Amino acid sequence: MLKNTLYIFALLLILTSCFKEDDPLPAFPMQTTTIAMGKYYLYQYYFNLVSNEEVKQDVKNDYDLGFECGDSSWHVVLNTAAFMFAGNTGKKDLIEVSDTTGLDWRFDKSDGDLDSTAIGQWLTFTGNDTIYPNLVYVLNRGYDHLGKVRGLRKIKFTKVDSVSYSFEYSDMNDDNYNIFTVQKQEGVTYTYFSFDEGGMQVEMEPLTDTWDLLFTQYTTLLYTNDGLPYPYLVTGVLSNYGNLQMAVDSSLTYENIDLSFAKTKTYSIAKDFIGYDWKDVQGDVNTGNVYYEIVEGRTYLIRNREGLYFKLRFINFYSDEGEKGYPTFQYDVL
Repeated sequence: MLKNTLYIFALLLILTSCFKEDDPLPAFPMQTTTIAMGKYYLYQYYFNLVSNEEVKQDVKNDYDLGFECGDSSWHVVLNTAAFMFAGNTGKKDLIEVSDTTGLDWRFDKSDGDLDSTAIGQWLTFTGNDTIYPNLVYVLNRGYDHLGKVRGLRKIKFTKVDSVSYSFEYSDMNDDNYNIFTVQKQEGVTYTYFSFDEGGMQVEMEPLTDTWDLLFTQYTTLLYTNDGLPYPYLVTGVLSNYGNLQMAVDSSLTYENIDLSFAKTKTYSIAKDFIGYDWKDVQGDVNTGNVYYEIVEGRTYLIRNREGLYFKLRFINFYSDEGEKGYPTFQYDVL
């Protein structure tokens, strides 16, 4: 018995001596990846940096509303990839609303802050009670990938609890009236609903802990030369909000950025931090005769939920055939 014990102990000593405490983790090779969104940006892709894979592909027009999951969650967001916006009518009955005159149209902010959504706080909390004002909103469903108008709907949110949301909706002329319940789902940030085919719950985003970046179109605020804000549909990258932190650097070359430098940066959780402006538009925007150039010398630094650091840069926005909508990027684990 003692002989066997001594043998096992000696074997453990040999094995553990092979792994020094200060041995670095094996280096990950640099990855170069192209995302095939297409020239009309029809497709959106959820991407995982660790596995270097497209976790899921969706068609951007396949939903209208996202409903926040979680037992106490209640926020409702729009499909900003379709340039959707909403107006609160202040009225309580769907049939009272027949047009959009005087509506204050609002968009979801692209930074992921749920205090700045177009729907806003459609309910109020008083002590342990939830009050439902039952106000009617008009939703402009925006445009599809070919620029076709998707139409208007009016909707009234009536209830939320730990497992579902309930709401009523119809066309502006009161046709296609329906009462619908969307079920919350475990493991995802949002569950989704589409007005298509009379109304249906749809599965869009993958499990929250399986993706990092979303390549998509989305609505954001740009500014005129006079500093006036206006909403605009852009094409870029959104992050898994709350699960990723990001920084950017233009002072060092991509090759010279290492882990020590990455740890000195200030990081942001803004969903649109990477955004769209890693490329510049060149040409005449009035005629549409434009092309895109990658901004040189810009490196994004990313810290994921496991504490891994990455550096990432964009190198192209075109396919080998010269078609736009194919962002290509390189990244390394630091």
